[in-house]
Amino acid sequence: MADKKTFYITTPIYYPSGRLTIGNAYTTIAADSMARYKRSQGYETFFLTGTDEHGLKIEQKAEKAGIKPQEYVDGMAKQYKELWKKLDISYDKFIRTSDPEHVKAVQAIFEKLLKQGDIYLGEYTGWYSVEDEEYFTESQLKEVFKDDNGKVIGGIAPSGHKVQLVKEPSYFFRMSKYADRLLKYYQDHPEFILPHSREKEMVNNFIKPGLEDLSVTRTTIDWGIPVPSDPKHVVYVWIDALSNYITALGYGSDDDSLFKKFWPADVHLVGKEIVRFHTIYWPIMLMALDLPLPKQIFGHGWVLIYKDKMSKSKGNAVYPESIVDRFGLDALRYYLMRAIPFGSDGSFSPEDFVERVNFDLANDLGNLLNRTVSMINQYQAGLVSKPANQDELGSELAKIADETIAEYQKQMDALHFSQALDAIWKFVGRANKYIDETTPWVLNKEGKTEELARVMANLAESLRLIAIMISPIMTESPAKIFAQLGLDFDNASQKELAFGAFAWNIKVTEKPTPIFPRRKKDEEVAYIKEEMAKAVSKKQTRSEKKAAEMEENNYISIDDFDKVEIKVGQVISVEAVEGSSKLLKFQMDFGNEKRQILSGMRKFYPDFEELVGKKILAVTNLKPRKMMGMESQGMLLSSEKGKKVKLAIVGDEHDLGALLG
Repeated sequence: MADKKTFYITTPIYYPSGRLTIGNAYTTIAADSMARYKRSQGYETFFLTGTDEHGLKIEQKAEKAGIKPQEYVDGMAKQYKELWKKLDISYDKFIRTSDPEHVKAVQAIFEKLLKQGDIYLGEYTGWYSVEDEEYFTESQLKEVFKDDNGKVIGGIAPSGHKVQLVKEPSYFFRMSKYADRLLKYYQDHPEFILPHSREKEMVNNFIKPGLEDLSVTRTTIDWGIPVPSDPKHVVYVWIDALSNYITALGYGSDDDSLFKKFWPADVHLVGKEIVRFHTIYWPIMLMALDLPLPKQIFGHGWVLIYKDKMSKSKGNAVYPESIVDRFGLDALRYYLMRAIPFGSDGSFSPEDFVERVNFDLANDLGNLLNRTVSMINQYQAGLVSKPANQDELGSELAKIADETIAEYQKQMDALHFSQALDAIWKFVGRANKYIDETTPWVLNKEGKTEELARVMANLAESLRLIAIMISPIMTESPAKIFAQLGLDFDNASQKELAFGAFAWNIKVTEKPTPIFPRRKKDEEVAYIKEEMAKAVSKKQTRSEKKAAEMEENNYISIDDFDKVEIKVGQVISVEAVEGSSKLLKFQMDFGNEKRQILSGMRKFYPDFEELVGKKILAVTNLKPRKMMGMESQGMLLSSEKGKKVKLAIVGDEHDLGALLG
């Protein structure tokens, strides 16, 4: 007997610094829906989720609570598992980065990369945001604080959180070594990053300007995985966190059978804010480990609230528990997968949510079920019999059912959950129309028993197919629909996805009950808004409000512009960087100082020696960064239009060291 086809899907592992919102639930429900769909298609499926448990923020949270970090993350992991149970998430493994087997595997991965020269020891200096778990250059800060002498002493990150200066020894990963290979992989695998706009963003914003070597350890944090050969260092977030996708399968352990069976992953589902880490850092790590890359990374959009980013401080966070407790699980799962096209940002509003519950679920599907079962009881003594033949309307309904099944499968295979539900609900609408077209009450009055039995059978069969198709997304309603039709949802033989496969000559329930009761809109909207108001954690500071406004509008202030130091420099010499097909190393004269600047312009200047003597504009107050093990002390400016890229060369009338302003 041939082995089953396999399918491996993952969510990000969630950082347990607080309560999870419907935004987190969105990712996890999407992954769960896909896992359930693939199982229904006969795939042996492995679905992974979990928690990313190390870092300074966790240390601080635990200290504030007066407990050890391990105790803190134990409690949070339990809370998250309880939520996933409430949302009926069918994961196969819940990994925690504090799991001993994960820790051991990460240490082995680090030492392997260190031994082969992909990791080296250096020193890191940067502005660090604890809340964001991210470092920023001074020019990236939304706001800076200076002392009386003009020295920068602090600032505000783009997120609105405060930063602090961190300077410490650090091990670095040679990301730049793999940049060209990664770009070629993108080109050879056009479906690797979806939606395609995410790939363009990665290439234009991060790879083309030149990949910086990545700091991968910290000495100022205790709560993390120690580096075996240098225990004062702990492995920093991304090697630790990203490795979970392979350590969960037993990579680096005595039993790697799951790894051999399921790797590479079929799809990593991630929010768009962490696409960079999954499409640049993670593939490069796998290349360095000589492992296959995942087949696809899908960066979905955000769940916005009234088209605004969800935030506790704004008082607009929505938690899944309050929605499920009030409206039932399937209402939430349906809404998140239907109202938000997967891959794009989508907006949740209490008004839209209640309207969809009332119209899509109660009116369309719920009413179709209730009317059908009631009529079967009234006209057929509750019995569903196989029709002797089909008339024109019945044949048309069967044809539309087949088309719906094909479209549903096509959209689900592409992770287009919203479009899959759109197709199903068009069929729901068609079945409701079929009732109006056939007028069963008239057929009964006229004594047309054969025609009436056929109509009832076709409606019951339509509902059976609808229940099967919605079952990966809505996990409770399908069994309720089956039960009212007299079917057993646990009986695989009754779930053939083809029109006409109904288990005939069975009785429907005698007392149908609405599975989606209608709601009073004003009352339910008020309830959701009250729950949202409870989420307010603190009043926004003036600087946080300013940062949020700037981020939303994508503006910079004159203060931001004033931070950028652009000077005229002259090329003393230029040469190709060994081992890179992209980088050129410039020695530049700025009048009162000389600098070395690395720039990814080799492709655009094949005769680069001709640049010697040219005057070029450069940003000179960027923090130095390492590329291919060499320090770059600034950034040369260039223009780009289409495939044409040109350095910002100026005339001899501009003096060396002259400041652009």
